[in-house]
Amino acid sequence: MSWLYPVLALVALQRVGELVYARRNERALRAAGAVEHGARHYPLFFVVHGGWLLSLAVFVPADQPVVWGWLIVFLLLQAGRIWVIASLGRFWTTRVLTLPDAPLVRRGPYQYLRHPNYLIVAGEIAALPLAFSAYTIAIVFSIANAALLWHRIRVEATALAPRRRQPGGAA
Repeated sequence: MSWLYPVLALVALQRVGELVYARRNERALRAAGAVEHGARHYPLFFVVHGGWLLSLAVFVPADQPVVWGWLIVFLLLQAGRIWVIASLGRFWTTRVLTLPDAPLVRRGPYQYLRHPNYLIVAGEIAALPLAFSAYTIAIVFSIANAALLWHRIRVEATALAPRRRQPGGAA
């Protein structure tokens, strides 16, 4: 059986569902007074992440055998992704939105790491292509994603700095 297209379809469907959830959260946060930071770089996520999925669909042969270990790693990362989204709840979006008086989230993976979602995404960008022996796609998109995340983390750190200085906000 060819696994490539069913897996890509599931990933695409998951991402669309996440975007719908994120948009709902964005509207609610903006209505509550949230401010967006770094909006100019946001479209680049669609270019990099959309290009990543599209390149897998276009450049990987449909009958490419699965490297099950890497597919299992990718599936485990999905569990981490769900943990991140559930932990952030109504604050989870795909944009950098800050609600000035809201406390920083300190539950779930955020009690251990400052940017667990970005770590998970970096793993996904590498693991899914490796699950289909697409080494070049894994390398190229990992580098592009790392550059984008380098900027994004700086934007987010600047946006959250005032809240980190509030009582209850940790460094």
